[in-house]
Amino acid sequence: MRRDLTALEGVEFDLVVIGGGIFGACAAWDAAQRGLSVALIERSDFGAATSANSYKVVHGGIRYLQHGDVARVRASSAERRALLGMAPHLVRPLPIVVPTYGSGMRGRLALRTGLALYDALTPDRNRGITDRTSQIPSARMLTRSETIALFPGLDSERLTGSGVFADGQLRNPPRLVLAIVRSAAALGATPANYVEATGLLRRGSKVVGVEARDVFSGASFEIRARVVLNAAGPYAEAFLQRALDLPLKPPGSYSRDVCFVVPKPWVHPTHALAVQGRTRDPDAILSRGERHLFVSPWRDSTLIGTWHRVHTGDPDRLEVTEAELATFVAEVNGAYAGLDLSLDDISMVNFGLVPFGQNPEGAAHLRYGHRSRVVDHGPMHGVDNLISLIGVRFTTGRREAERAVDLVYSKLDASKPGAAAPRSRTMETPVAGGEIPDWQVLLDALEADHSPSVSRDDLLHLAQSYGTEAPAVMALARPGDGDDRPAHAPALLGAQIRYAVQEEMAMTLADLIFRRTDLGTARHPGRAVLEACARRLGDVLGHPASRMEREIAEVEDSFLLRSPGRPQP
Repeated sequence: MRRDLTALEGVEFDLVVIGGGIFGACAAWDAAQRGLSVALIERSDFGAATSANSYKVVHGGIRYLQHGDVARVRASSAERRALLGMAPHLVRPLPIVVPTYGSGMRGRLALRTGLALYDALTPDRNRGITDRTSQIPSARMLTRSETIALFPGLDSERLTGSGVFADGQLRNPPRLVLAIVRSAAALGATPANYVEATGLLRRGSKVVGVEARDVFSGASFEIRARVVLNAAGPYAEAFLQRALDLPLKPPGSYSRDVCFVVPKPWVHPTHALAVQGRTRDPDAILSRGERHLFVSPWRDSTLIGTWHRVHTGDPDRLEVTEAELATFVAEVNGAYAGLDLSLDDISMVNFGLVPFGQNPEGAAHLRYGHRSRVVDHGPMHGVDNLISLIGVRFTTGRREAERAVDLVYSKLDASKPGAAAPRSRTMETPVAGGEIPDWQVLLDALEADHSPSVSRDDLLHLAQSYGTEAPAVMALARPGDGDDRPAHAPALLGAQIRYAVQEEMAMTLADLIFRRTDLGTARHPGRAVLEACARRLGDVLGHPASRMEREIAEVEDSFLLRSPGRPQP
């Protein structure tokens, strides 16, 4: 997958997708799979914004039982199943422990009943998943002593036990987005990162393409298409306003969602813990009280969240202050005193914008966004062949993209009323690297074929990052790659950098550190690692040392933004 902007000019695509997050990536993949010619442009890097900063849980819909929304329970379970099946190296089951206290809604009977109902509503949660390690187990109850053994720091007063259910967990969200983009490219789509949509081309009432700008050179050009899909997430409305002076009605409401990383295993190594925070869900018909916060093992770290705050300003001007973090830490310690966290324990803060519910100003108990928006601007604004997709949750990216592409077909087939769109096959199709019917078989094959210099831990890391494409990464190793390699850097760092450039359209050091590898996703890897990566990446891309120094400074600035009040190594 190479960045070739000349391939975007001089042709008319069936569809151009604006926005390379999970929703735009899935739309490009779905459309290409159905036979459309597709261009996908992203003003930054694929999966670099909201998609990279989620809590990394693939929700199976259990929370919607509280709303009595059986349809969303079923739909979410199906999307979790799809993600577990299409990318088993990047999405794995995560058991979550929910403590019970006393009687009533927080007691064992209420939770047991809810979990049993959830299992009954999702009997097909593992349909088509052959590898048992990727399957979602049935919920179960634990005794008081079993619960304390898992989480000895829990407040044991009135504790009666717990229930355990499982959801999916994303190992590295940007790599999943990238795998979907690569799958679209393999089917003929033309993706390009660092291409900004600056406007829309119109012919009368119809949109006929996109005005675009190369972020690196500043050069402007046109991309012509029969239909344009605006999938820019929290930036979609501002783009519509800027390009066509079109307001969405009603205007969207957005939340700055926050979670943070503690760079060591802080709780049980395989089970997450749900604890009750300080806010309630005003839409819940049945409620256990305050909303849950989650403390989850994630890779070799711990992920804690999520907090929400309505954001009404510029999507590009997000921040989390040290005072806010201190409030979050106090709330977690109040819910689970055994953690005894401090600000100094936090290595990285993740935050991004997601669509939210409508809330009165100053509300403490916030309504979440329930539905994604797929907007046909023909009926709404009299602008034909323009669609906007603003998705609510990472989990639903594939499903909402399918809805959007169905609408795209209705535009393309306007001359054939009633013509059916080809069926989407993304539900049952593995992404690039995801063709893994048995996880252990893949690991055994890698171990049998590996170089003696590559440890079992390094092989596991490659498998978890690249899936069946791990051998292709290993094949790019060169003699001398280990020379001057900093401590804690991956053994196959040189091979990963070559692969990132040659196959994954890595263009900057930030792409490499934050999205093509795990190096900067949980903590600052150290200045020596940044400098080593910059040298190697500059050699592969042919960039001068002066440019790579600037890119190191940009990466350092990103770490400072994500680590308020914390000095970097």
